[in-house]
Parts: sequence; structure tokens; C-alpha cells
Amino acid sequence: MSANAAEVSGSANEPMVRFKNVQKSYDGETLVVKDLNVDIARGEFLTMLGPSGSGKTTSLMMLAGFEPATHGEIILNGRPINDVPPHKRGIGMVFQNYALFPHMTVAENLAFPLQVRKMSKSDAAAKVKRALEMVELPEFGDRRPAQLSGGQQQRVAVARALVFEPDLVLMDEPLGALDKQLREQMQYEIKHIHESLGVTVVYVTHDQSEALTMSDRIAVFNDGVIQQLSSPDTLYEKPDNSFVAQFIGENNRLQGVINEVRGDACVVKLDSGDEVLAEQVVPGGTGTRTTLSIRPERIELDPAPGACPVTIDGKIEELIYLGDHIRVRMNVAGTNEFIVKVRNHTGRKPLAAGQQASVGWDPIDCRALDALT
Repeated sequence: MSANAAEVSGSANEPMVRFKNVQKSYDGETLVVKDLNVDIARGEFLTMLGPSGSGKTTSLMMLAGFEPATHGEIILNGRPINDVPPHKRGIGMVFQNYALFPHMTVAENLAFPLQVRKMSKSDAAAKVKRALEMVELPEFGDRRPAQLSGGQQQRVAVARALVFEPDLVLMDEPLGALDKQLREQMQYEIKHIHESLGVTVVYVTHDQSEALTMSDRIAVFNDGVIQQLSSPDTLYEKPDNSFVAQFIGENNRLQGVINEVRGDACVVKLDSGDEVLAEQVVPGGTGTRTTLSIRPERIELDPAPGACPVTIDGKIEELIYLGDHIRVRMNVAGTNEFIVKVRNHTGRKPLAAGQQASVGWDPIDCRALDALT
């Protein structure tokens, strides 16, 4: 931990970051962030995930100090920082466009934040060397950014954010400019650096697979509000509402009305007339409209009689071969966008478009959420 960070650290149980009733408006009328309340623990990797305009990047920029909060308080290490300028917050920052100085070498780019902090040349050189080794670029110190690939530039940007040993690093869509293979490689590298250093990371992305891969917790934003804040597996397996279910991973939606409530479960009459049993998530009595959420990999295609508590007849519309599984698009309960993932294995039953086939699932895998408007 740096000396600066040690001075402002609170107790070990106190969150590293606290957003307390934070709001943001650019025009004095429309709130782009609405009453944000979230604690971020020390050493946590928290991702702010959501579509464009959802408020995630604005929240990060308020924490960095590049945008003032319209209302509420942002607390870092136990102290309010609303009036602290960005360069005095001691926060590392990684941007999508790398933001490296083109006229400086890699080593000079890394040394810059140390020079700003009045560090001696010998100490700075040692820290630059260590940071380059951390991102596996020890021989690249004398090169300029233009001589590096996109992935190498992004590693340098990560190293520059970490070179002065901040307790908190903010990353704003840092992998957005990279191709798919390199992006996936960098996801693991950033996660491994986070784990080895124990630094707190707040990461912004619109890529849900990236968020699932890297995060301890994910805050799903929509319309300026956190819709759900949970671990990746909880977000995927137990979404709180229809937006989260649809935004995180692939998801089947069926519309209907609650006909009967049975404890934590409910019987739903679908718009197609079929009746199914589901886990009731959003409170609502008989007559309440609901959206059912079922993941494609939780569905059995043509299950054996009695194998699944819920079965509905359907028809195969399209087959897409994806190597380890077959993506089957079906017409089920009035929708022709019902997706089933069938594992590709020896002895698999032949499938064909136009074929009649039933689908089945366990009610615990079917969640009755809020009705779509």
C-alpha cells in the first residue's frame, strides 16, 4: 500500500468506496444517475454493466472526479471526496483509447505519474521496471506507443495505472478496441493482476460475457438505476427482473397471467393457453401478468415421459451447429424465438427443421418475473 493510501485508509471492515444517495443531472432536469447507493469492498473487482446511456460510465467518472455529483456523497477510504480534484484522489485510471503520450517511450509513460508525485529517479526506475515485468513487457521500455500492437498498448495503460501502487483502479471499457481473441486473453490477464496485487478494481463495460468472466460482483445498470447487484452466478441463475434476465446471457421469455399461487411457486396460464408451474420471484396475486424466464441450457428437447415436471409441444424452426452444441430455434407457446441448446454428443437423436418436438424443464429453472411493458 502506498503512503498516501495508508494515511487515508479506514478500518478493514469499512468499504473502500461508498456511493451515498448519489444523483447526476447534466441539464438540471433529467437524472442520468438516480439515487445511487452502493458499497465497494477493499480488494473487490466490481463491474458496472449496462447498455449505452444507463449511467454506468457517469458513475465511474464521478468516482474518478471528472464529473461532479449533482447530489449525494462519494466516500473513499472513509473520507468524502466530492470536493477533491481528480489528481489528488490517488486513483489509477485505464481508458478505452489507452491515452498514452505518443511522444514518450513506454518507460517515460510509466514514469510520468511517479514524476508528478515527486518520486526520485532511482525509485521511479525500479517501479517502472517492476510494472513492465508485471504486464510481461520488460523489453519494451524504449519503444514508443506507435511501435506497439493494440494489446501491448493496453498492457502499458494497465501498467501506468498501477505503477504508483494505488489502492483503487478504475477501468472504462478498457478492452473495447481489441479483437475478440485478444480481448478474452486480456480479461484473464487483468483478473490475474487484480488477484496478485489485491487492488480494488471498478470496471465499466457493456459486454456481459466480459463482466461474468472477471467480476466478484456485477452492478447491472438501466435507466440510471442499479437493477441488481450480485455475484456473476447469482445474476445469471437468479435474475431479479426481466431486464436482468434478458441482459445477462441468452434467455427465453414467455408471457402469461398468474392463475394460482402455491407458496414460492405459481401456476401461470400462458397467452398460448398452456399452463406451467414456475418459481415466483416478483410478488403478485392471481390475475397478475408475468414474464417467465428460462435459460436455453436448462431445457430438455423431447424429454422421456415423466422426466420433466413441465412439458409443452413445439416445432423446430432452425438448427445452428456450434461445435459443442446445437442451437435449436423453436416455435413454442406462440413464440418462434424459443431457443434450446442441445449438447452435441455421439448417439444424439437426429434433428431437422419442421420436426415436431416437445420441450421440458424443472419449475425451479423457470422464474416468474415482472411483466414486460
